[in-house]
Amino acid sequence: MTVPARRGASDVHEATCKAYLDRFATMRAELPGAGLPWLDAWRARAIERFAEHGFPGPRLEEWRFTNLSKLAETVFEPFPSAANGISREDLGGYRLEDGSDHLLVFVNGRLRPDLSSPGAPGDGITVTGLSRALEDDAEAVEESLIGAGDLTGEERAGAERAGEERSASLGQLNAAFMVDGAVIRVAANAQPERPVHLIFLAHPNKEPAGMHLRNIIHAGEGAKLTVIESYAGLADGPYWTNAVTHVTAEKGAAIQHFKFQAEGAGAFHIAVTDVDLHQDASYTNFVMSLGGILARNEIRARYTGEGVHCALKGVSLARGRQHVDTTTSVDHLMASGVTDETYKGIVDDRARSVFRGKIRVAPGAQKTNAYQLNQNLLLSDRAQADSKPELEIFADDVKCGHGSTVGDIDAEALFYLRARGLEERDARTLLIEAFLGQLIDDIEIAPVRAMARKAFTGWLAGLGG
Repeated sequence: MTVPARRGASDVHEATCKAYLDRFATMRAELPGAGLPWLDAWRARAIERFAEHGFPGPRLEEWRFTNLSKLAETVFEPFPSAANGISREDLGGYRLEDGSDHLLVFVNGRLRPDLSSPGAPGDGITVTGLSRALEDDAEAVEESLIGAGDLTGEERAGAERAGEERSASLGQLNAAFMVDGAVIRVAANAQPERPVHLIFLAHPNKEPAGMHLRNIIHAGEGAKLTVIESYAGLADGPYWTNAVTHVTAEKGAAIQHFKFQAEGAGAFHIAVTDVDLHQDASYTNFVMSLGGILARNEIRARYTGEGVHCALKGVSLARGRQHVDTTTSVDHLMASGVTDETYKGIVDDRARSVFRGKIRVAPGAQKTNAYQLNQNLLLSDRAQADSKPELEIFADDVKCGHGSTVGDIDAEALFYLRARGLEERDARTLLIEAFLGQLIDDIEIAPVRAMARKAFTGWLAGLGG
């Protein structure tokens, strides 16, 4: 397979794409599910589209504020499958405090059964790894992957489709190279008492390595489910986490989905959460992002039934030269949908925070109620924050709005606190807490709230004077 020339693509990017193509040709027979006709064809189609589009660049509106040049200049070989020295004792700082979870642990992109405790099937829930699921129930995996609106699926004509494919080319690379991930299924009307906790640990060395994770979360009609994703790096070597998560909530289902991203200092983290919400479904997503040199968390939600309720919340904490990108896209395709988005960022030193959110109300999606808010607090005169909330409305009986602010710590408030005896560092910390703390306090599940509070407190402890 040859790499087609792409206008504006550098020779370095072309070489990187060719390296991934060559790597795919040598390892495709060893990938999980190799030999399944539908999966082999799906992977081949995905790598072809990646070859056609390459890495997304700033000429694409969806990537205008996030430059992937450093990622595209490096070939990240798959993490070796060799065992490492990580033990159960090493998981203490990443688990919920009460340990009340269905646990799957992945190290360097592969499930570690010896570190996991998914529990026996019960309460209507099954939790397993993707590689195992491809062996035990490939037909169900096929339905979730091919039918989830993935951009390697059915064609849609027009320039919009082509632009989406170029923007989502890293998801196509993920489809070609995916090795493992979590598959979570909850039966109709089931309400498991324990949350599912997915821990993804990276143990890099000096050579750049990558892992392409693919997760599937499916809640049946009337089911309730809580899922937590934790990403962490155990060393500062260069690596890339490329994760795609498919979420489906059937009629009346309710999913709470939390994510904590604390990758190593030399890591790239690119993640897409693709959500399909059916009639009267509810979905809550909370993301805390504080790791990696470059991180992008993208959420794409589609309301395919009436009466959907979706709450998207997030916290970005950036310092040094970190770049943290939050991108959301919500499609109200049916009537009476509700969207509530709130994202806040704190940016220090030379770091940069990006928010780009788009809410689209389709013709006929009457009685839509959608609101979007992004606020950023700059702690340094060299810090940057880019914010672009968007509304695209094609219905007339709706209630929609958005807001965005970027500013530094209020000098008068800081003076007021210092005048009452607080040291400057303590006063700044108190004002930062007032800016962000409510988002954390609103988390209803106590162990998850404690996890978020601990991460935030740890980040605050590293602030400069």
